[in-house]
Amino acid sequence: MSASAGTIVTPSFARSTLAIVVGLAINFAFGLGLDQIFHMLGVYPPWGVPMNDPGDNVLALSYRIVIALVSCYVAGRIAPWAPMRHALILGGIGFALSTLGALAASQMALGPLWYPLALVAVTLPCAWLGGALARRALARG
Repeated sequence: MSASAGTIVTPSFARSTLAIVVGLAINFAFGLGLDQIFHMLGVYPPWGVPMNDPGDNVLALSYRIVIALVSCYVAGRIAPWAPMRHALILGGIGFALSTLGALAASQMALGPLWYPLALVAVTLPCAWLGGALARRALARG
């Protein structure tokens, strides 16, 4: 297939892109979906109200770690080659977004600063573990 500007889009490149996009979609959909459920159930305060309870932040961090692992695993499994590379690319995107979120959170009173900093800290290890699990699963067949 030809794309504009004379670049060639191969099926492998398209599948690589799909792997990253699916990983991002899983991360956003499940993260925001669980956030919304916990807000609706009254576990979290309403949107826009600071989330200062450490238990609420630990809960959010715990499911975001699981979601990061799963999304990087799926990206690695879908990838046409180099599952670890795809998981780490997704992790790099997550690291950049988490860093921007932590910078923004430091300027607002949305809750304790340790939470967005913890998200930054766990992003790349989760990506690596998700990629390692995908590579292992693919090696097993």
